[in-house]
Amino acid sequence: MTTIHYREIVCNGHNHTEVVDEQHTFDLNHFAEACGQSPEWVLQLLEYDILQDRPDERIHQFFGEDISRARRAYRLQRDFNASFTAVAMMMDLIDEVQQLRKQVKHQHFQSH
Repeated sequence: MTTIHYREIVCNGHNHTEVVDEQHTFDLNHFAEACGQSPEWVLQLLEYDILQDRPDERIHQFFGEDISRARRAYRLQRDFNASFTAVAMMMDLIDEVQQLRKQVKHQHFQSH
């Protein structure tokens, strides 16, 4: 299954859709814009380890794949009125469930 990340831009009543390459990098401001959030909100994602750790020299470098994770974090925050701490915990649990599902699927595939 292939996932295509994109962002929709609405300006003066016109919609513009732009495909986001997972290997394309964003600086802090462009990443925040692609997520539809403020740079300060994105920095909170980093502070609470919701986004993957980065080396100090690349702390404000983001990838297309980070957009879907940031948007998921926003939806959790919005839907559950959750703090960043709660969102970080929910994201960790979601990641763990996904990893366990992959392991079960892999083991099931090997046993057949």
